[in-house]
Amino acid sequence: MKAGWQTKTLDEACYFSNGLWKGDKAPFVNVGVIRNTNFTKEGALDDSDIAYLDVEIKKFEKRRLQFGDIILEKSGGGPKQPVGRVALFDKMEGDFSFSNFTSAIRVRDNQELDFHFLHKFLYWTYLSGVTEGMQSHSTGIRNLDGNAYKGIEIAFPQLPEQQRIAGILDQAFDGIATAKANFETNLQNARALFGSHLQSVFTQRGEGWVEKHLKDVCEKITDETHQTPTYFEEGVVFLSSRNVTSGIINWNNIKYIDAKQHAEMHKRVAPRLNDILLAKNGTTGVAAIVDRDVTFDIYVSLALLRSKGEILPQLLLHFINSPVAKHQFNKRLKGVGVPNLHLEEIREVVISFPKSLAEQKAITSKLDDLREETQRLESLYQRKLAALDALKQSLLHQAFSGTL
Repeated sequence: MKAGWQTKTLDEACYFSNGLWKGDKAPFVNVGVIRNTNFTKEGALDDSDIAYLDVEIKKFEKRRLQFGDIILEKSGGGPKQPVGRVALFDKMEGDFSFSNFTSAIRVRDNQELDFHFLHKFLYWTYLSGVTEGMQSHSTGIRNLDGNAYKGIEIAFPQLPEQQRIAGILDQAFDGIATAKANFETNLQNARALFGSHLQSVFTQRGEGWVEKHLKDVCEKITDETHQTPTYFEEGVVFLSSRNVTSGIINWNNIKYIDAKQHAEMHKRVAPRLNDILLAKNGTTGVAAIVDRDVTFDIYVSLALLRSKGEILPQLLLHFINSPVAKHQFNKRLKGVGVPNLHLEEIREVVISFPKSLAEQKAITSKLDDLREETQRLESLYQRKLAALDALKQSLLHQAFSGTL
């Protein structure tokens, strides 16, 4: 620890308050209640959809948020998202409280510890994975160990130095946020440009073009009907909708089944090179082409389409991933909660394409080149976004190790 800094546990430096239950004892008051959905990835408060609820006045008065309070997510999260996110409450007016899935943290002595400095420290604590080891799971929800969290030690300098550090971080984070917004806009524009080109290709009705249903241009549109298989450490590759992205199969993070299950599945499907795999649920309507001559099977979440030869598989793939096809798929979704594409609905989707294979090849070549350039730009922007996140982590590390 840097000379002149002192250390305290969060429990010693802060007050903690549990969140608000709605309650049913009058009198009531209508207040804004901060929930998990109001936390952003950047540690800020998103007030675009704050819930306004009638809550018991008695309970609210003990849980009224003040400017400078820090709201901690103590329950919730997800498979890839730990709990422990924080948001700084920066509102000067209005009546606000916080839900029972959260806690409020308030500095005990604001002449000793600056809440901006504390917020940045808690944000860094979450980003660096400290809270990952302080949580348990129950019924799919992550729960933060409150006592362990309160035991976290914070080292801090004198108040003016805290304010200097927090100011540097605020200025740097504003610049990073602007850069990220620009990169994300560029990324969206690149994707939109490719989508717009696909739209224009498949909505034209040029000379020599025909219009047919997918069932008429495919010799097979099918899936695999079976129960969830038993997985093994090795065996036959088994793909599901999570392995399918727009145009590309992700051969990483795959699962395996044994020879017996494979033999049963292959009676119906038997995928092969240049078949198209279409996600029927999850990321519905996303498709990829089989680009490896390997033996594998598919889960029921995927549909397999095989061209008869009248249309090139690569052009068929571009159509399926186009806004024209997406619009038709969306109109045919079935089910409540998790929408699905049924095979009979997929078969009725209409496609327009040139009869000439030479023209198909020319169109496919142009679309492949444009997609490759789009993917190159996506990769570039993703690397830049990752670099900005790494820069933020580095600045936070410097700030709380006393080297900023």
